[in-house]
Amino acid sequence: MSSRSRGAGALVALVALFTAGYLAPYLLPTVVGRLSAGLGLTPAQAGLVGSVLLLGSSTAGFTLAARGERIGPRRAARAGLLAMIVGYGSAAATGAVPLVVAGAVLGGLGSGTATAVAAAGIAGQRDPHRASTLGLLSVSAAAGALYLTLPHLGTGHAPPLLAIACAAALVWPVTGRLAGGTRACAGREPVAASVAGPLPYRRAGAVLAGGILCWSLAQNALWGVSGRIGTTQAGLSEVTVGAVFAAALGAGLAGVTAAGALGSRLGRAVPIGAGTVVIAGCVLLSSAAGDLVSFAAGEILWNAVYPVVLSYLLGLAASLDPRGRWAVLVGSASSLGVACGPVTGSLLSEGAGYPGMGAVLCGLLLLVAAPMTAVARHASGRPLVPGSVRRRGGAPAAVLAGSASATPSLVPQVGAPEQPVASIRVPVAAGRRRLTKSTFGLARPSDRG
Repeated sequence: MSSRSRGAGALVALVALFTAGYLAPYLLPTVVGRLSAGLGLTPAQAGLVGSVLLLGSSTAGFTLAARGERIGPRRAARAGLLAMIVGYGSAAATGAVPLVVAGAVLGGLGSGTATAVAAAGIAGQRDPHRASTLGLLSVSAAAGALYLTLPHLGTGHAPPLLAIACAAALVWPVTGRLAGGTRACAGREPVAASVAGPLPYRRAGAVLAGGILCWSLAQNALWGVSGRIGTTQAGLSEVTVGAVFAAALGAGLAGVTAAGALGSRLGRAVPIGAGTVVIAGCVLLSSAAGDLVSFAAGEILWNAVYPVVLSYLLGLAASLDPRGRWAVLVGSASSLGVACGPVTGSLLSEGAGYPGMGAVLCGLLLLVAAPMTAVARHASGRPLVPGSVRRRGGAPAAVLAGSASATPSLVPQVGAPEQPVASIRVPVAAGRRRLTKSTFGLARPSDRG
């Protein structure tokens, strides 16, 4: 099999893993709503269960960030998928709240493991933004189809959990396309995976991780209670709310497709900064919705912009380190924010109402937009023209510079430090006060000394 075929097969496996790992956060509104209605939990209790599920996901990501290379992507992916199948499946099969919580935690650990393996592999792709876009397209399509289907499969808490478990089972066969030993970057020469050294861009990466934690918390605080906003405040049925969510995720497909076509033409700073500001306005609109028109407008516009910004954030994290360490850490920080979202949204909505919750979340989004944009502006990996020197702040790093025909082993990789420039003392001949261009000549093979 050619290296191109192997790279394509690995990309398919990574996109499938990304889809399975992200499906639980995407289905969060219906999971929380079904837990509340099916098990008799209060909204705050159901939100807490959702937060515990996603907290397990982020914990697995943080743990795997330091040990993923020793375990190997295939083994880690299969362990995560197995945990998803057993955890979500057992939670769906019982009505006892403690067992549901235990199954949700195990399933969350599996989701985080699958997401971490996918994030690390995507960081090793030649075009991390394109790979992230494909993953978001896949999970948006799968979640949209489930939002249209789940209302017709019963009203208990089991259908959405079983759907996630079945998705994990369907992804299992493609894990054979992943590397079995220590991680090798899919779609790239093995030299990229051998880049060693300390974690690059420490300050920028930490700022990005902290910013995306708050960014994801604000998104999912609203996402976790969007179903209740639609049914209680806007007076819509569950079927109508599900149709709105499906349309919103369809708009997300269009947004991600547009982001993939746009690529790096606008850089990363503009989509991240301007997109977050637009999302903040959508949060205000959705949280204050009192009818179908305002609710649908806020949700659809929000979900059209949200995955676009997320794809650029994931691409930015992947560009900071070719070994995928920042991709996993930033993804885990996002999962931690997602985990805190449902309980935060429930507590804010109970204390200040849905419009008051929206105002708080809007302010938080506007607050974190500036530092994340600054990281995208000053620390994102960009192609360097051969011979140029990066003069912006932050840790210096090199990215692919040169034509596609350049020898891979001679091309600097993302995260590789630039060579230090040493000053050389040049002796000046007697009687010559200054050096001019004519002082020096070209070195030739015949020159000696």
